[in-house]
Amino acid sequence: MRSTLRRMAQVAPILVLAAVAWVAPARGQERPRPRSVGIAPGTLPTGPFNAITDVPGVLVGQTTLRAGDSVRTGVTAILPHGGNLYQDRVPAAVHVINGFGKLVGTTQLSELGELETPILLTCTLCVWKAADAMVAYLLAQPGMAEVRSINPVVGETNDGNLNAIRSRPISPDDVVAALTGARSGPVAEGSVGAGTGTITLGWKGGIGTSSRRVAMGDSTWTVGVLVQTNFGGSRDFILLGVPVGRLLGRDGVTGGARSQGPKGSIMIVVATDAPLSDRNLERLASRAALGLGRTGAIAGNGSGDYVLAFSTNAAVRRPQGSPVRHTTELGNDVMSPLFAGVVEATEEAIDNALFAATTTTANGNTVEALPIDEVLALLRARGAVAAPTAGTGSRP
Repeated sequence: MRSTLRRMAQVAPILVLAAVAWVAPARGQERPRPRSVGIAPGTLPTGPFNAITDVPGVLVGQTTLRAGDSVRTGVTAILPHGGNLYQDRVPAAVHVINGFGKLVGTTQLSELGELETPILLTCTLCVWKAADAMVAYLLAQPGMAEVRSINPVVGETNDGNLNAIRSRPISPDDVVAALTGARSGPVAEGSVGAGTGTITLGWKGGIGTSSRRVAMGDSTWTVGVLVQTNFGGSRDFILLGVPVGRLLGRDGVTGGARSQGPKGSIMIVVATDAPLSDRNLERLASRAALGLGRTGAIAGNGSGDYVLAFSTNAAVRRPQGSPVRHTTELGNDVMSPLFAGVVEATEEAIDNALFAATTTTANGNTVEALPIDEVLALLRARGAVAAPTAGTGSRP
């Protein structure tokens, strides 16, 4: 923290917001979660926070960077549990929807089917700095003195329209702040962390999250999703089956920037407490693409669309160096309800990112927040909006 303060004093003023639960928008810009105004995709119930942190053990931390009129970026960290992940690994999988991206750490993850570090999200040209900073931090932790190989997993989207991306502005302190500040409970959404400078479906995008609870016999499992959204053109935008983008007839991007259309990207992180093998986690991850498609995405040629999935269940943990493992895991025949949960949670997480994001100006460009009142009027005119609900739809 001291080095962070020194850096802030030496360079142009940078506003750093680390590991916050929720950052309130400016006065007069209070923005509801979609569920609180009747936008509730699917039929399954959410967890208490309607967030990836509804999955027991999952922690999220975020560092938001804003400097002058050029830097709008950050880091989002997702931890499957609060212990030493290198020593107590979790089964994991990656699913590539379209591979135009710079996701670090996927070959070993795919080969071994396990996650041995937290997951970081950041901007495209920052992935290697983030990976290096996380490795340095993890190697310095207790019990890691003899480690000579570690596989950091870092994803990205390109926020170059609103961020001075070539300066690669994140520092090791920013990464450490996100990791050490990770918490359970409500998760900040919108223009925060790795979503500070992103654009989605022609409007300001960002970080979004959602969850679903799935009953199976006498057991109930949770599926949680967190997204970093940076994809799609305004005419692609679909909400509750209504072609909102075409009906609005405009986007929110002004200045030299343009809506990225189908070439933009998204990172999707899926967590569950269901005891799943890495093979079934890959199957679960693949279904997130269906939730993405419900919002209008087509995973175009220049789009980097990735899904990372992991299970936190103690029965399928993988202690480092254990030669024989005896696990209890769910079979193929009971996967369908979990598939439904990830589809619904992915769709709602994207909606949540759009509704939370606030108008952002940088690099001579302005990207407006989604005009919620206009969108609601369109949905009501078509009978698509249900009655508002209390609880998980409201921001804390």
